[in-house]
Amino acid sequence: MKKTGFGLLVLSISATAFANTPVPDFSPIKSGQHVVINIPQQRLFVYTDGKLTKAYPVAVGKALTQTTLGEHKIGAKAFNPTWHIPKSIQKERNDGVKTIPPGPKNPLGPVFVRMGDPKLGLGIHGTNAPSSVPGVRSHGCVRMKSPDALEFAKTITSGSPASVIYQMAALNTDANNNLWLAAFRDPYDKKNLDVAALRKSINAWAKAHGKNINTKRVEAILKNKTGHPNCLTCAKGIKLKGPLQSLAWTDGLADPTKPKAAPVPPPVKDEVLPSGTAIEVDEEMTKPESGVSSNTVPAPAPTASPASKPAPEPSAGQYHPSKNKELIEELF
Repeated sequence: MKKTGFGLLVLSISATAFANTPVPDFSPIKSGQHVVINIPQQRLFVYTDGKLTKAYPVAVGKALTQTTLGEHKIGAKAFNPTWHIPKSIQKERNDGVKTIPPGPKNPLGPVFVRMGDPKLGLGIHGTNAPSSVPGVRSHGCVRMKSPDALEFAKTITSGSPASVIYQMAALNTDANNNLWLAAFRDPYDKKNLDVAALRKSINAWAKAHGKNINTKRVEAILKNKTGHPNCLTCAKGIKLKGPLQSLAWTDGLADPTKPKAAPVPPPVKDEVLPSGTAIEVDEEMTKPESGVSSNTVPAPAPTASPASKPAPEPSAGQYHPSKNKELIEELF
């Protein structure tokens, strides 16, 4: 067991490979990095040159303070940020405190990465309350466990596209060519799951591969919305074998989701703000959890190619299909 510079205990956070995380039906750009955040799934995905390279658990905005859906760009990064408390929260606190310096009381954790127009007040950042991730907890920002936030900040490039989507299901194939379905809850009550397109895609894939689908199993998965991947074609006891590949189910197709061509953007120099930069965003007033010290993390020097080094293995919060007893399996 070892500590990061920020003082957070790094437990065994890579218990399962991110390859076992259900993948949304989204077409990233073919060239460069692309960040995708699926709100119902509470997951952030990083694609590099059209291929999935990382998946992280995140906490997203609450129903009353939703994370803004749509297309954004990754902006400047601030390591060891100072939290400038918005006036609305200052009034709520009523203690005269206007800023919180880097350290265990700072709800932004060791790093803040701007996402989208600063007027939106959105960012991707760490936290002093790691047990809140994953979840639907924030005032709109995307919250990560602090070791994940540091890894993300050091590998993502300013100017990269960031897409916030709302998909309540993931339909994937695994390395054994079995079909897996995961369904997620509806935190913003959008009721936008296109069940007809999903069923069309399932049936088309089954027909193309000569396999039978238990329709009652599909109905049970969609009803229970556990978030876990459930096999639609496996014999009993068969485990998921990654990597997972998304199908283009939102179009009712049986084909794998493919990257999309996009204009190559001009070179963007990675933008790193001075350590301790004040960031004003709405966040929860969270008491620091045990195992957090006041140590901070040295900010790395700006670099034009932060993704040149291979990232460590994936982080906590991914699904454990081989360890979690699937509720659906009990029904059949």
